[in-house]
Amino acid sequence: MKTELIDVSPTRKELKIEIEAEAVRATFDQISERFAKQATVPGFRPGHAPRSVVRTRYKSEIRGEVLRELVPEAVNSAILKHELATVGEPDVHLDTNEALDRLGEQSITFHVNLEVLPKVELGKYKGLEVALQVRPVTDEDVERMIEGLRESSASLQPVEDRAAQLGDTLTVNFHGTFVDQPEAEPISVEDVDVVLGGPNVQQEFTDNLQGVSVDEEKLFAVDYAQDFSSKGLAGKKVDYKAKVTAVRIKELPEVDDEWARSLGEDFDSVSTLRTKIREDLEHRANAEADSRLRGDLLRQLIESHQFEVPETLVQHQTNYRLESVVREMIGRGIDPRSQELNWEGAREELKSQAEEDVRGSLLLERIADEENITISPEEIDQEIESIAVASRQSKEQVRGVLTKDGGERSIANRLRNRKALDVLRENASVTEVEFQEEEREPATESDKQKAAG
Repeated sequence: MKTELIDVSPTRKELKIEIEAEAVRATFDQISERFAKQATVPGFRPGHAPRSVVRTRYKSEIRGEVLRELVPEAVNSAILKHELATVGEPDVHLDTNEALDRLGEQSITFHVNLEVLPKVELGKYKGLEVALQVRPVTDEDVERMIEGLRESSASLQPVEDRAAQLGDTLTVNFHGTFVDQPEAEPISVEDVDVVLGGPNVQQEFTDNLQGVSVDEEKLFAVDYAQDFSSKGLAGKKVDYKAKVTAVRIKELPEVDDEWARSLGEDFDSVSTLRTKIREDLEHRANAEADSRLRGDLLRQLIESHQFEVPETLVQHQTNYRLESVVREMIGRGIDPRSQELNWEGAREELKSQAEEDVRGSLLLERIADEENITISPEEIDQEIESIAVASRQSKEQVRGVLTKDGGERSIANRLRNRKALDVLRENASVTEVEFQEEEREPATESDKQKAAG
């Protein structure tokens, strides 16, 4: 077998391969003999037809078997010979059909287009200069958390001496009919809690249910906007009959030591609670600052190492980012099939981000090689356990999901990259500066899509 490697680009190669006539003939004879033993040809006993007759009758099938046996093996051998780190599947093109019509008499030649990982020339990655900004924790931050805990500890108490007003929680039975679609199935739901004036409550509900008492009924209509989150109601007008079965008011607990103790055995007083909240907020602020710092380091590394990355990996990462956007939209009740969304523009924007993702990953892998970073089976098991705890799944379930995405090998690669980023962090020249809120950049297409609705 003869091979020739042609450099098309740092990530694209072409292999020219020739399989000599002798090798083709040997395989052609073997497969013809196999067909002859199994073939049924009119006028001959099964397995006794002459080879020449079998070759004529099963010409196409034999030719296909010859190619399936010779070509993949030749491609793999050539890839190994030239030490190519391939990405995706080889794209094989036969150069001529003449040799196929006369199998065994001529060499078979073909060329293969390959995508490969680039050779990353590693420049400076230690001693990168970066600023550390830690968000200060204020008394207002602590009190905001206190108020959040009060909200979560609040109780709903029945209101018996007045009608419903803003801020009350009403339990309501609804019966609704579609004004322009009388044939549509009516809406009938019971025991729905409605917070008057709440952020997710249609204004018509708040306006019409104020002043209503328990067991009172109210008739009113609601015009839903065209972009309403529920597709079944979007753009529709519904006549509602609502019966209030309960009116309750939220009562917040007093901020005292007794309340603090009710939150857990770690809190014996409000003072202890505030101290612990401040410590948690400071820990979170430090973690966020370190995450931003690592992101800045990786961006510096990418900017100083510009090289071509494989298109296949970029497309894969683009799809991953796009799927994440779609899942987030669905989670927020936004229909990703809306005709108003510019998915083509979003994909192009995400593609540029995906290219940076891939370049960063390749750089971290190269640093991991340079630093001789290895991952032990124990570290992989610990990572799987952490994922299981965070996702509330068993380790076996996590392993099952990971198997579809590279399994434990993908975890090992992720941990190696994480350790490589640790090397950047440990060897960086860090300057602590006063925290400043980042200026918001103009909204991108994907940002607009995420904010749609």
